[in-house]
Amino acid sequence: MLVAVLVTAAAVSLAVGARSLSPTEVWQGLFAAPGDDAGLTEIRLIVQTVRVPRTVLAIVAGIALGIGGSLIQGYTRNPIADTGLLGVNAGASFSVVSVIAVFGFTDPFQYVWFAFLGAAAAGVVVFGLSSIGRGAGNPLTLALAGQGVTVFLAAMTMAVALSNQKSLNALRFWNSGSVAGVGFDVIWPLTAFIVAGVVLALTMLPSLNLLNLGDDVARGLGVNIAFSRTVGIVAITLLAGAATAACGPVAFLGLMVAHVARYLTGPDYRWLVPYAGLLGAVLLLVCDIVGRVVARPGELDAGVVVSLLGAPFFAVLVWRGKFRSA
Repeated sequence: MLVAVLVTAAAVSLAVGARSLSPTEVWQGLFAAPGDDAGLTEIRLIVQTVRVPRTVLAIVAGIALGIGGSLIQGYTRNPIADTGLLGVNAGASFSVVSVIAVFGFTDPFQYVWFAFLGAAAAGVVVFGLSSIGRGAGNPLTLALAGQGVTVFLAAMTMAVALSNQKSLNALRFWNSGSVAGVGFDVIWPLTAFIVAGVVLALTMLPSLNLLNLGDDVARGLGVNIAFSRTVGIVAITLLAGAATAACGPVAFLGLMVAHVARYLTGPDYRWLVPYAGLLGAVLLLVCDIVGRVVARPGELDAGVVVSLLGAPFFAVLVWRGKFRSA
């Protein structure tokens, strides 16, 4: 059913926008060749160069953020954890404003790779900080290290942005989380990193199930805890870093779909993680479509619509937790 919903949403995404297209026009636009008549050429440009890349990016980034969100909750044993917990969003944002201020980049293709490097570097720093000291390897230590790095990078990002008008303008667009305006020259290379992250994640799911029984039980059952957590954090960094580099930080998506997937599948991560990936793709694609419809002739960025859903979802999640503990 989720696959059917995703295919339907992808078809709607190709048809909906500032100019609505009929199914016939979408089909013609998909397979039209350059040099056709003027009307068909316009449709081809809309479909092939604008809506197809946008739809593909929403699906790929949604899968990455959905899987990343379920993994980070599993590895930290924290039901309100999100991919931003590792500092990848803050690292990407700081890297973007820094290279724009220093080098004057304006094209997303120029700074998206720095965003990915910044996200990956932040993840490495957080994981390194959580691996030293008395609480090394503890999920709580990882969460605290991630929060500390995130706050520091957010302050540095604002310091750079406020001192450079071009960086400030880029940051305002970046923080909204948009799947528009990115071509396949960016999408395909980042997809390779996402595929690598998905493969790593899927190989570690059995050990993740055991880790959630507790470190002592997992160790007694033969799990190499340090190796499992390291591979898991690498997978999360690849997934969240590539998705954030492509479309900016999209808050709450991983958090929401992980809980919905857990409701559908139960706590077994061998099922939960794939479902979270599909749900992430569906949610991001649907939110992008809604953003195009509700603000015509303009549009709301997909990240804004996701946040409008995620904020009350998070509030309900916290309220239910307090209610159960009362």
